[in-house]
Amino acid sequence: MGLFGSVSGKQVDEFAVNLAQELAKRYPPALDQGSERRISQKRLTTLLEDTFQRAMDFKKQHKLGVYKKARLGNTFRWELQEMGYTEKFVEVATEGIIVYITRK
Repeated sequence: MGLFGSVSGKQVDEFAVNLAQELAKRYPPALDQGSERRISQKRLTTLLEDTFQRAMDFKKQHKLGVYKKARLGNTFRWELQEMGYTEKFVEVATEGIIVYITRK
């Protein structure tokens, strides 16, 4: 249980994709790519923290093991990249997810 957790890989992938899509609804990739419209740092921080909290709630509910945590982070990263976010944003968002879900 410690390595694998109690949830299937497919469920982890579905959650990670859904998490990225929810973030994209609130902060579209076009805003990240330097369009004329900007979002405040405070608003962006709040959006990311909400996303991280959803990941924490999922982790608590499903008791993710080491491999499932890594899978969640990787799937989330790949989905953000496919959506067209900048590499910097993808790095920050993915790192935040990993930090939050690996805390005790």
